[in-house]
Amino acid sequence: MRTVKIIMPDRIGKIAPEIYGHFSEHIGGVMRDGIWVGKDSSVPNINGFRKELVEKLREIAPPVIRWPGGCFAETYHWRDGIGKERPVRPGWWTSIDRRYEDNAVGTHEFMEFCELVGAKPYFAVNVTSIAPMEARDWLDYCLSPRGSTTLALEREKNGHPEPFNIPYFGIGNENWGGGGNMTPDYYAMEYRRFATVMWNIVYGRKFVGQPCDFIVGGANGGDFNWTHALAANLEQVPVPIGGMSFHYYCGRAGDPLHFSIDEWYEQLRKAEIMEWLINRHYAIVKGRGLEGKMKLVIDEWGCWHPEGSGPSKGYNLFEQQSTMRDAMVAAVTLNIFNNHCDKIKMANVAQLCNNLHALFLTGGEHCVTTPTYHVFNMFKSHQGGDGLRVLVDDNADLRNRISASASVKDGKLTLTLANLNCEQDVDLDLEFLGLRGALKNAVVTALASEDVHACNTFEAPDAVVPKRLDMDLSAPITVPKAGIVCITADID
Repeated sequence: MRTVKIIMPDRIGKIAPEIYGHFSEHIGGVMRDGIWVGKDSSVPNINGFRKELVEKLREIAPPVIRWPGGCFAETYHWRDGIGKERPVRPGWWTSIDRRYEDNAVGTHEFMEFCELVGAKPYFAVNVTSIAPMEARDWLDYCLSPRGSTTLALEREKNGHPEPFNIPYFGIGNENWGGGGNMTPDYYAMEYRRFATVMWNIVYGRKFVGQPCDFIVGGANGGDFNWTHALAANLEQVPVPIGGMSFHYYCGRAGDPLHFSIDEWYEQLRKAEIMEWLINRHYAIVKGRGLEGKMKLVIDEWGCWHPEGSGPSKGYNLFEQQSTMRDAMVAAVTLNIFNNHCDKIKMANVAQLCNNLHALFLTGGEHCVTTPTYHVFNMFKSHQGGDGLRVLVDDNADLRNRISASASVKDGKLTLTLANLNCEQDVDLDLEFLGLRGALKNAVVTALASEDVHACNTFEAPDAVVPKRLDMDLSAPITVPKAGIVCITADID
């Protein structure tokens, strides 16, 4: 019998709700016929946003959504997305998917979407193809008090007299690649330049309870040289820094739908690299004494399978179907984030709809939630909790690994478990060390399927959904093969 020990007094730190964040880039079908269908669409909508998606996204308590990119941000000018007359332009991805950007969703629309689903906005600022003053003007337009500046008056004319509340601005995106192919030293100078010019627009917001953080653009996966150089260039410079991003996609292992058992485990091995990346990047930051400024923001993560397996059959760029394997990657990753919550400020799965590791697949009147969506729904009560230390015995072998994390909030315990073994169920004995009272009103939910290739489609939208289980927590519990279990209980 294997044992999972939940050490109740050993608090890792606060699990920032933003760790459960999302990403909505203007690429492929994320916006077009995805989140956005248009106000005149026959598809039920709320001011142009797909009504069913809005309602289902609201259910999982999305804390933050990143926008408008991604790479799209690095050729985007914010003025294209305000006012009544919107230009049609080639976007970042037009050369690949031949679709032009009509700018129907701009600043006001995206802010409305965030309000509809209850999420905070996280804006990605173009530093590759605009000047710092243009970025400053965007902040002036969004944040200046009512009637205070010419741009604030323009915002009012466009329908929003009061300033928007935007707590996060990412200064650039993937500047080591599509964002200018910069060196880390060059990007650090650009960050210093942009942050200095932009900062006096937001200085003082913290005094009215609306702080605004600038996120510095970090590394591609395991490029630790980038993090070393970035930290060295920013260590002694008096510019505002509210976090440091990095991106990691665990790539692919075979076909997204027809993978082998070995490829199941290979994908999970790649997903577990996330823990090593978190520890290494944070160690560099901490070694420079910057942990107060540069907590980690993993604002793009997920699987990146060969495209074409989604319902659009390749029309939507990078669209992929999502199986139980993708759900398992999500569960493993979120457990890693919970277990390192002391190091992480935010994370954003890529992407929200009709793309990589998506939570939704849509087309016309159809809108289905993927198994990944259900993982976020099952794990949502971790948000804002105190992370607890969890130990699993006999856990060295990947093929028999149990991924686990736990938290407490408002007198309620949440424990999430994932059985990486896709061939056998596992029995676990749960030990709650230091628990002073009793666990009551336990609710156990499981996401599992006999077929690890199972997915939700337009024809079978509920093929993979969570189910309630009847379990006695004082006795050993069974986690199904390739299964994900969430246990919540009141602490007496």
